[in-house]
Amino acid sequence: MSEFVFLYRRPAQESMEKWQAWFKKMEQSGHLANYGQPLEPKGGRLVKDKKGGYSDGPYAETKDIVVGYSVIAATDYDEAVALTLEHPIFDQEGMIEIRPIFKL
Repeated sequence: MSEFVFLYRRPAQESMEKWQAWFKKMEQSGHLANYGQPLEPKGGRLVKDKKGGYSDGPYAETKDIVVGYSVIAATDYDEAVALTLEHPIFDQEGMIEIRPIFKL
């Protein structure tokens, strides 16, 4: 089984009750490899070069700020996508970016 990072992107905060129910379902089905963490909605920096040049972010005008991540176990991209379909983030017009983890 492969592992995928789910990056949660959404415009606004919502109750965590629906998220907790979704995580419980993923855990019970053996797909939750790591709960991950929520990220601070304000602050952050984008480092641009080896000299340490950066810009502040995320920006207020950004509508799809990454607000957290989880690590999900799935056989392939198709299953990873299928596992997102009941996530409550879509009720708030949020998105989930799926990225495979490269094992070293």
